[in-house]
Amino acid sequence: MPTDTVRLTVAQAIVTYLSRQYSVADGQRRRLIPAALGIFGHGNVAGLGQALDQLSDALPFIQGRNEQALVHVATAYAKASRRHATLAVTASIGPGALNMVTGAGLATVNRLPVLLLPGDSYATRRQGPVLQQLQHPIEADTSANDAFRPLARFFDRITRPEQLLTALPQAMRVLTDPVDTGAVVLALPQDIQSYAYDYPAELFAERDWTIRRPPPDPDEVETVARLLAQAQRPLIIAGGGVVYSDATPELEALASSAGIPVAETFAGKGAVQQRAWWQLGGIGLEGTPATNDLAREADLVLTVGSRLTDFATASQSLFQHPGVRFASINVSPYDAGRLGATGIVADAKRALAALAEAVQRAGTTSPADWQERARARNRQWQVERAAALDPETPFDFSTLPPAERPDTGAVLTQGQLIGLLQEHARAGDVIIAAAGGPPGDLEKVWDATEGRLAHLEFGFSCMGYELPAAIGVRLAVPDPAKRIVSFLGDGTFLMAPTELVTAAQEGLAITIVIPENRGYQVIHRLQMLRSGREFGNEFRYRDGSLDLSGSATKPPRLEGGYLDVDLIKVAQGLGARALRAATADEVREALATTRDHGGPVVIVVPAIPHADLPGAGVWWDVAPAEVAEQEAVGRLRAEYEDGLATQRWHG
Repeated sequence: MPTDTVRLTVAQAIVTYLSRQYSVADGQRRRLIPAALGIFGHGNVAGLGQALDQLSDALPFIQGRNEQALVHVATAYAKASRRHATLAVTASIGPGALNMVTGAGLATVNRLPVLLLPGDSYATRRQGPVLQQLQHPIEADTSANDAFRPLARFFDRITRPEQLLTALPQAMRVLTDPVDTGAVVLALPQDIQSYAYDYPAELFAERDWTIRRPPPDPDEVETVARLLAQAQRPLIIAGGGVVYSDATPELEALASSAGIPVAETFAGKGAVQQRAWWQLGGIGLEGTPATNDLAREADLVLTVGSRLTDFATASQSLFQHPGVRFASINVSPYDAGRLGATGIVADAKRALAALAEAVQRAGTTSPADWQERARARNRQWQVERAAALDPETPFDFSTLPPAERPDTGAVLTQGQLIGLLQEHARAGDVIIAAAGGPPGDLEKVWDATEGRLAHLEFGFSCMGYELPAAIGVRLAVPDPAKRIVSFLGDGTFLMAPTELVTAAQEGLAITIVIPENRGYQVIHRLQMLRSGREFGNEFRYRDGSLDLSGSATKPPRLEGGYLDVDLIKVAQGLGARALRAATADEVREALATTRDHGGPVVIVVPAIPHADLPGAGVWWDVAPAEVAEQEAVGRLRAEYEDGLATQRWHG
């Protein structure tokens, strides 16, 4: 008997297939890819554009302004959905496709699923070189989309309609695999998208994809339980895997019963929801000084769901106990062995539950003096934190070097603005940050317990993620009672503000809070620490006209007055309700009066440049020049080499 077939174009087959895929996690079934985003060009409008139009009831389409931003929307949606769902993104060939590359890198680095459908050059070649085609003189089959290969967790170029029979299921497998997930790229030649084929009707039946929870090996659990029993100063580091696995209750049970302090990475921010003595907060370069002091003293570090990048380990200089050992829980064998750890390769929720049971059965608890050390050091930090966030205490400019005291008229520090946002936050609200000073400051001081959620993308530290991420989170969390706030610097806002138009177009309630500190100030801070003078990071006019003829003896520098940029007008012009708030009371009023606004809101708050939160007290491996004419560089190089001596190899 012949198999029933359905005649569809390649693009129609893709859209139909995607509309019938479901994820199943912990008994909950949901659409795996409930919508598509994109910008049309000649490379996808006649193929995917036609299919999305014809099948819009099955797969709604969201129009965007920048392809990179649309990938960020989809990635943030996946993160807010705990990797149980994502969105598809389509772009035209050439620059449209390449605009998605940065977003692909972010998704893969952060282990977040996203489906990219870039147009590609013609599979047939009778047209000759087509518009936006990359012509490689040696590799004739190379296209711009090959740039995705090192970034994608799965890549395929569909040059025949029947290739979808294997490519589409494989793409879904990767999207729903906690170990392998990341950017999935199906490159679609412009002509092939419109080709018709008699597909088996069975391909388009609804299909469930189970998001597995691999169980832990009992022997691995017992080995780590013994390490905890032997430890005198144990520490847990909670990463994003705790959040994605919904393992917060199991983590809290282990920490509480065994008396183990818990630190959090950027991705793990909010992994602990209880307020307890063992809840420390951020670790590493932008962690709290209290957490880092305890990390230096720890003799056993149990990492859960983290890759342990150099920010978390202070470039391998943080863990200084001479006998420190490492254990880990990770669903990926690749990550489970970092720092030579004794690993439990399993789902974080199941592994933590098993480990907590083993620890309770053995009656293991950390020594009383270690618990008291954690309590005392954390109490000290909480006093310091409260002072830094208090918006009612005027900032003391005398604490800054004379050259670092610019008069911008701002009266609030970025830390004090965070204090006001913390004051306003309710359970269910989400604060988002990704690059520059905001994510580091939130990692250090934001209280992400009791439902005040933090969405920090720092695996890729990608400027431009924050605003589209708010759209993605809002799509995943449509409850208007839960406020979605993106906290981003003026530099990041000026780089990519255009998705405000998308938020306005879709009537999405998101709030963008911009501390206007007149520059790329977090890099300015690093620059001062590594070269001793400012260059090219503050937003200043050039002190004279720029002469590129080579005749000028000394080209004028960017050392004039601060740029006069009206961020309010920019935001209003892109469809947002925009307000400027300079004082603490004005910020409170702006937040209160816009909480129920039905579209995008932008609140601009002048922030004092160079007024930083208390330091984390750790070192970072960023090397000053070995030789330089500037006098300060030699001293800073010597300090850097002193830091090199603190690095350790663990493994």
